[in-house]
Amino acid sequence: MSRQSISFTKPNDEWLKSQVDNKEYSSKSELVNDLIRQARKQQVQIDWIRAKIEKAENSGFTNDSKESILAQSKSLLNG
Repeated sequence: MSRQSISFTKPNDEWLKSQVDNKEYSSKSELVNDLIRQARKQQVQIDWIRAKIEKAENSGFTNDSKESILAQSKSLLNG
C-alpha cells in the first residue's frame, strides 16, 4: 500500500476527526479510502447511465404517445 501525505481544509479535517471520534472508522485513512471506494462506485454508475442516455439519444425519435411509452415501461418492469 502506498503512503501519501495530503492536506485538508479545517472543516473537512474536523469532519474526518468527528467520524473517527464517533467510532465510525478506526482512522482517517480508513475513512478516506472508503470515501474513494464510494466515489469510484458512483462513477461506474454515472458512466453506465451516461452510456444508456447516449444510446437512447442516438437511436432516434419515436412517434409513440407518452401514454404508450409509459404502458410499455410498466409492462417491462412488471415482467
